[in-house]
Amino acid sequence: MSDLRQLLTISEDRLNEVNALLTDPDNETVGRILEIVDKYGGPEEINRKAAEARGFDNLMSRLNEIKSPYAADVEWLAEQRDKGKFVSMADYYDRMLADHDAGAKLNRENAVTLEISALQFFPWLISEARQAIENKELMPGRYIRVRNMKEQIEDNGDILATAAAMQVVGASYVETLDTKGTDGSNIHLGGPETITGYFGGIGQPNGHPYQWIEEYLHYYTTYGVRQVLNINTGTVLAAYLLHKLGVDNEFKISVYMGNDNPLAILWTLMTARLFAREDGTTSLIGFNLSNSADNGTIRQAAKLRRALGLEKVVRFEHHITETQKSIVIQPYNRRDELVEVAKEVPNIAAKHEGGDPEVDAARQHPSDILEYFLPKEEILSQGLMQSLERNYLDKHDALNRTAEALVKAGVGVVCARYLHK
Repeated sequence: MSDLRQLLTISEDRLNEVNALLTDPDNETVGRILEIVDKYGGPEEINRKAAEARGFDNLMSRLNEIKSPYAADVEWLAEQRDKGKFVSMADYYDRMLADHDAGAKLNRENAVTLEISALQFFPWLISEARQAIENKELMPGRYIRVRNMKEQIEDNGDILATAAAMQVVGASYVETLDTKGTDGSNIHLGGPETITGYFGGIGQPNGHPYQWIEEYLHYYTTYGVRQVLNINTGTVLAAYLLHKLGVDNEFKISVYMGNDNPLAILWTLMTARLFAREDGTTSLIGFNLSNSADNGTIRQAAKLRRALGLEKVVRFEHHITETQKSIVIQPYNRRDELVEVAKEVPNIAAKHEGGDPEVDAARQHPSDILEYFLPKEEILSQGLMQSLERNYLDKHDALNRTAEALVKAGVGVVCARYLHK
């Protein structure tokens, strides 16, 4: 067996060949990335612009310039935070465990990040905050967005308000770029009627990876958006190369990539490690495993992640609930499995993409992942906005049930850190 293992060793000659290819001036595949980075002023200038763009005062100033009603909502959110209106962790533990000091006894090393998807519209965050205050609930520590980027900009500065609000609450968030290969340029992908086209992965054909880089750098330098969803092997590699060049970009891999076994996970983590900077950091910060991944796969993935020095760098983002329609066989609820594996595996996010199945299924309008791609104008014309917000708040409720289950099992949680002190 040991002799067989030695056959798997990658020779230094092979690594040298790869390095030679990456640095070859005639390598157009990589050269086009360098040209785009140079067009934006180089890594240092790109990062400087992004830091300026995401500055809280700058975001609020821009909201006020366009007279966005969302500016007042962000100010209200900050006021509630400063007044201590959100439940403190001590009070939360007292209510859940009848022990004000229970936090000191929880497993904090394996604290699970409470994640919700998708925060499509900024006003939903305010509704969620009002409910959390009233019911003494926890707000998520991580938000995923899948709304059209251009539409966000045109909608009273939704993109600015969300970015500012995330700084108020102390949570991370992820945007989804519009360059997804679903714009008609990929002949396989025309909506549900061409769903079999997705069997090869979500397409970003031909020049799309370079368009993706252009789009990313635009939103990074103009709005300070750092973390984006990544759905294609080409744009994953592009994101690794950007970071290696010095751009402080970050991304999470979507569940749609279909990483559903330890070998697929090894492939992804191995590549992240190969392109990591000298300090060990990589642009891959979140990794959605397939909905089919079980605890055995997560345990093996954790061993691989630790061996590659990525345990604190790459978070496993595991779906606990999913929308009722268009993505999984229902009922789907992985909460009990999460509580079990979280005692062993650190750096996991519990992602809530739907309400608890028995709640969501009973709604007059159950959640449907295909509605993530509906334009706001169509949502309003169909009278769906109130129903979609209700679906979102059902996810918030499911997230809080997960938080309760984890805490009662002795595992800590990561929520909005500036709200729940």
